Amino acid sequence: MSIVTVQLGQCGNQIGFEVFDALFNDSHCPGGLCSKRENEAYQASCKERFFSEEENGVPVARAVLVDMERKVISQTLSKAARSGRWKYGQHSCFCQKQGSGNNWAYGYSVHGPRHKESIMNLIQKEVEKCDSLSGFFIIMSMAGGTGSGLGAFVTQNLQDQYSSALKMNHIIWPYGTGEVIVQNYNSILTLSHLYRSSDALLVHENDAVHKICAKLMNIKQISFCDINQVLAHQLGSVFQPTYSREGSFHYRRNPLGDLMENLVPHPEFKMLGVRNIPQMSENSLAYSTFTWAGLLKHLRQMLISNAKMEEGIDWQVRPPLSGLPPLGKMSVNKETHFNTSIANLVILRGKDVHSADVGHHRALKRVLCAVRMFSPVICQCQSPKFILLKKGKIKTLVLVAKRNPCTSM
Repeated sequence: MSIVTVQLGQCGNQIGFEVFDALFNDSHCPGGLCSKRENEAYQASCKERFFSEEENGVPVARAVLVDMERKVISQTLSKAARSGRWKYGQHSCFCQKQGSGNNWAYGYSVHGPRHKESIMNLIQKEVEKCDSLSGFFIIMSMAGGTGSGLGAFVTQNLQDQYSSALKMNHIIWPYGTGEVIVQNYNSILTLSHLYRSSDALLVHENDAVHKICAKLMNIKQISFCDINQVLAHQLGSVFQPTYSREGSFHYRRNPLGDLMENLVPHPEFKMLGVRNIPQMSENSLAYSTFTWAGLLKHLRQMLISNAKMEEGIDWQVRPPLSGLPPLGKMSVNKETHFNTSIANLVILRGKDVHSADVGHHRALKRVLCAVRMFSPVICQCQSPKFILLKKGKIKTLVLVAKRNPCTSM
């Protein structure tokens, strides 16, 4: 089943490009830990989800690009074309000469109604290219005007026009000290509308990703491109094909459906977060060794202590009902922050993934697995279930945790 991606605003279009580039590179990785037949099945499953194909065999991203300024879309189209590996469709973008000026109301109440027909027609044409539609993946920021305001308007119209299709919004939480003075108002307005029209909100915080780039990736001069590549790696870890160990080794065909089934048990609980491990620069990977037991132990504690990255995990935090005392001496003035998520999904990707034992980690319930360059993910369920992905170079874990909306604001 196919996913139509809608890239909105400067942030959405720049992240969208990195996501498609990472997905293509992963599915066409020359190495791999699988047979040629398995690799071909993996590529075919990835292409069905995210790419169509022209007559000359060039993959075309299943995406619609929307911005109220032409510059970013032109740069995105040019970068994809220069790669020579994949590209965006010739008639899959919509742009204007006038921006939204970081004004949420202008994006939602002016640009939205004015350009509704043109944007929805582009999305409909992209949907008609799909043999079977899984849903929509909408990438947008919350600080600006086009991504937040127009993004909320487009999501609402997708709900009206495609009520039976799943809709997941990938929203970028702005920096705590951002340069957009009205970003807090834009964020609140965006969330209030998306909570009524979206099926799930996958949240990434700029501050948290920035720390990952600085402390784990050892990047001295951090750019938005660096941040977007980290985001693309995490999203690729979530959306690339998986299959069940108990099943017939056919890749699961409905990625959005799998995520919703495990992470959104009730319409009021739809804010999702992502954790993955390990995260480091490519130069450091050659000098590092990992075991599944060690990775799972760290990932579990990241989930329990609500840590955004491996560095700085609070090992003193224990589940309230575990009956175990905290490790070491805890300061009287120090407050423990136990994660109050209500569901989690683990996706394991890497070599010897079958040897990973998640059974004794009670905090990690539902598990999907795979062998590829991306990372594994976590979901909570009554009975553990393993899903295997067939490709990969390194062991990585990705955690998608269900967050209570009352504690994430």
